[in-house]
Amino acid sequence: MFNPETIFQNETPHVETPVIEPIVDEPAAEPIVEDAPQEQSTPPGAGGSKFRVILYDDDYHDVEEVASQLQKATQYSAQKCWAIMLEAHNKGRAICYHGSREKCHDVARVLREIRLQCEVDCDD
Repeated sequence: MFNPETIFQNETPHVETPVIEPIVDEPAAEPIVEDAPQEQSTPPGAGGSKFRVILYDDDYHDVEEVASQLQKATQYSAQKCWAIMLEAHNKGRAICYHGSREKCHDVARVLREIRLQCEVDCDD
């Protein structure tokens, strides 16, 4: 007959293993320097803005049509529009524009005129 109490009689005693916590070096505090705000003149579509337009790959439009609509929406050169279109085609999506929220929505609206899939996203 099976006796469940005998199972634990042959077991070795449990030994607690010590917990070793890693030593974390805290970064040295840097002095706080308050500078006067500087005006940064970034052109529209430059990388310093807070919003972006993401263009997704499209199987319904030909490459010339996508590149042409990108150029119409962003005012970029044909070469840059082709590079963006190829990135979206090869990787599934591409950031096609950086700018203010309003300008990004304008760019997305023009891209959607021919039903290209895109979205405006916060750049944070």
